[in-house]
Amino acid sequence: MASKAEKSPSSLSEAPLAAFTQLQEAGLGNMLGMSSAWIETMGDMGAEVASFVADRIKEDVKTQHEILHCKNMTELQAIQTEFVQKALDQYQAETGKLVEMGTKTFAANLKDQNSKS
Repeated sequence: MASKAEKSPSSLSEAPLAAFTQLQEAGLGNMLGMSSAWIETMGDMGAEVASFVADRIKEDVKTQHEILHCKNMTELQAIQTEFVQKALDQYQAETGKLVEMGTKTFAANLKDQNSKS
């Protein structure tokens, strides 16, 4: 049976740095210079998306409940129309919120990078 070549502990610890170096060489810039504000914003954006998804699931459940209790096709159509319109409005608002969060962070990060230059 062929033996597997074992990597030394030093080569394992160098792998993440080598990955960053490759990304920088590929044109992604100085990723090591990301500000803590940028990293915090990514966490905030993740929490925002999770909250949004939870709210949308609540809307889905509410709409299903309304559909189960509707009396005729006209009422069903009104429920579905309201659901779709509310979803479109909420997705549009959420997209705007996420774009604004990202834009503020990137602007602050650029300002921070320029002040260090």
